[in-house]
Amino acid sequence: MADGTDHKSHSEDGLGAGIFDNHMETEEDKLERQHFWKVVEAFHFYKHFSARKLQRIKDNYTFLPRTHREMLPNFKDHIKKIMQCIEENQNFLNRIVSHTGEMFENRDHTRVPMNPVDPASQPISGFDMEKVLTTLKQFVRDWSDEGKSERDACYKPIIEEIQQLYPAMSCSRKDVSILVPGAGLGRLMFDIAKLAIEQFCFVRAPGKYHTTIYPYVHQTCNIKSTADQVRPVSIPDVDPTDVPSGLNFSMAAGDFLEVYTEKDCWDCVVTCYFIDTAHNVIAYIENIAKILKPGGYWINLGPLLYHFSDMANEWSLELSYEDIKRISTDYFKFDIIKEVTSIPSGYIENERSMLKLLYDNVFFVARKPL
Repeated sequence: MADGTDHKSHSEDGLGAGIFDNHMETEEDKLERQHFWKVVEAFHFYKHFSARKLQRIKDNYTFLPRTHREMLPNFKDHIKKIMQCIEENQNFLNRIVSHTGEMFENRDHTRVPMNPVDPASQPISGFDMEKVLTTLKQFVRDWSDEGKSERDACYKPIIEEIQQLYPAMSCSRKDVSILVPGAGLGRLMFDIAKLAIEQFCFVRAPGKYHTTIYPYVHQTCNIKSTADQVRPVSIPDVDPTDVPSGLNFSMAAGDFLEVYTEKDCWDCVVTCYFIDTAHNVIAYIENIAKILKPGGYWINLGPLLYHFSDMANEWSLELSYEDIKRISTDYFKFDIIKEVTSIPSGYIENERSMLKLLYDNVFFVARKPL
């Protein structure tokens, strides 16, 4: 149900996904494996990267006159606490990547030698590490009590629409195939799966709130108190240990345009903070129209940030919502059956920060013609 694409820092879910043949590996597949291992290395590099940033803060402290340092009697203790939080975060990230061989059913994660000229072979960059820091905050959004307000704003309209489109009394939701490209850390597809069954095991450990992370330990600006910077967040907010039988629920890695190509295959495609991750958003619309069954539904919610718009050496088509709507209806014959053009929401926002960003999302439901 997920291809792991994220949304610039935003982020498939199907109750049924195809089998991928790993035996005929292309050069592109090889590069993707190399990229996968670079991500793993970035996770392992987190503590070293964070310690270097922390050293800069300590160095800045030493530049202060002695009289000014005396005005900050708790500074050194706070730095020690930050380092403890970083170590706890590193332990958490280590547990994530300890299961690299089991993450996606359609990919061989055997490590391959790096070619020095390949982009994936370059040293871990600040951009790579920002992705790791973003991942910590995405856990807050998807799997904590603190993230509920964002989930209610973005996921709830989608869940409610699926309930209306597929009433439990008139159909078996287990038989409805739903694809969620760019599912990120999977909470949306978890909640969709719960419409068909009681529970789905997404996190390995049993129970609620068994893991503590410190997602805001790197925020040094716009904080109201030092305690806010090191405050813990407990995850997950649901118990994921009851594994249901009979539910074909899977996660797949890869490019949406390459992994999902089978025509007239899915009952519903859900895109949440996803379509603007494309180089060419028209290609995404075209593929959604292709893989949906006749009469199937496309549910979309999100902004149009456009992932590649400011990236060096990347091309990007940046369309207005008006153009996206026109192309969807005029060229791909979608029928817009529901539209809300203003759903405000933050994205991985720190609720205690003095600075917050707000997206004004568009939500629509489109039906593929019979």
